[in-house]
Amino acid sequence: MRKQGFTLIELMVVVLIVAVLAAILVPMMTARLESARWSEGKAGAGSLATSIRAMAAEMGDEMESEFPTGTTDPLDFLTAQDLLGRYFDDSCYVLSNVDITPDGTYPCTYTITVSPPSGTAPGADMTWKEQGYTLDHTGTWKKIAAAP
Repeated sequence: MRKQGFTLIELMVVVLIVAVLAAILVPMMTARLESARWSEGKAGAGSLATSIRAMAAEMGDEMESEFPTGTTDPLDFLTAQDLLGRYFDDSCYVLSNVDITPDGTYPCTYTITVSPPSGTAPGADMTWKEQGYTLDHTGTWKKIAAAP
């Protein structure tokens, strides 16, 4: 009569297969996690861009005085809570290159830079492989290159 069960070799083969699958899938999943985190940052930048366009439409000529040349604080027309997420907060967004047409009509141009959180911002304790992204008035995303 033959015993029911698995031999040691059969169990070791199964463990080996599981280990190989884990070695392949774990790096893939960690890359996806970072991509998901950046989705939150990009969504915040999109909200900021929508607010700028809405403000330009509402204020017209008055908007030119609202944005002096150079970098401006995106919280002039959003609250800190509007940009607070699980991984990013208002300190991760920088609005620059703002240019309003003389008559206040569309298009206004701008660049929004999203950077990894630092200090006490949410997600600051994580390791970030990406350096950040920029979003311009045309809706073009650009990845910020890593420093050499």
